Amino acid sequence: MAAAEGFDYNAIKDSANYLLDRTKHRPTIGIICGSGLGSLVDHLTERESFSYEDIPNFPVSTVHGHDGRVVFGLLNGVPVMCMKGRVHRYEGYPMWKTTVPIRVMRLVGVSDVIISTATGGLNRGYKIGDVMIIKDHINMPGFSGDSPLVGKNDERFGPRFPGMSNAYDKQLRQEAKNVVKEMGIEESVHEGVYVMLGGPSYETVAELRLLRLLGADAVGMSTVAEVVVARHCGMRVFAFSLITNKCIMDWDTDDEPLHTEVIAVAEQRKHHLQELVARMAARMVQK
Repeated sequence: MAAAEGFDYNAIKDSANYLLDRTKHRPTIGIICGSGLGSLVDHLTERESFSYEDIPNFPVSTVHGHDGRVVFGLLNGVPVMCMKGRVHRYEGYPMWKTTVPIRVMRLVGVSDVIISTATGGLNRGYKIGDVMIIKDHINMPGFSGDSPLVGKNDERFGPRFPGMSNAYDKQLRQEAKNVVKEMGIEESVHEGVYVMLGGPSYETVAELRLLRLLGADAVGMSTVAEVVVARHCGMRVFAFSLITNKCIMDWDTDDEPLHTEVIAVAEQRKHHLQELVARMAARMVQK
């Protein structure tokens, strides 16, 4: 698949067929596990795992905390397809290739996706360890035309100009609020706007202040392109962010954001996150 031409339907079909030929599972729910959140797959039963490196035409993750495996299995009895780790634009991949896993999911038979990510909290009301249900996004790379949909469109996936006004499904967001209330964790869960930047450097104080003025509640380096492609493919999306650090918005500080802290916070909150995902998957498969 040449970067200049973007994705190729037949190449992605080869990736999907490779997996379908080797797993007994036929899930309609796909899950993308963000930084430090990959332990969810340890709770799957009847697991079947495949390295990204072995899947034809598949991008390979190079970031610590992203193991790089496709894992099929049952999550509390619900068949799911999990991406244990993702690839990012800053790893050197063109944007379209970072979203190849979403297109592969679609050709495997997935109709609904759950996307998780670790983010920095811009909203001063958020605390480290809180969860933000994503209701909308600001696609900063997209402003400059760096979109996973750039290039020739293939109608077998979706239309040339897909709408994004309901990118984060309203019904699924309401279901998530119900689940959070049942779990008794509503005080640490919010609903807000996610902004994607390119990375891999963290943001300057001036940049963070600007993003907050634009209405962003949390900032990260992924997720948005995956959501755009999922919606292009007609898939429903539920996405949430774990707030792993507070964004540094004061020039008079020596604090620095650390990726190791991201992993540590995710480890502390993994049980709540796993339960949220499991309950959402059960509800999504019923719809």
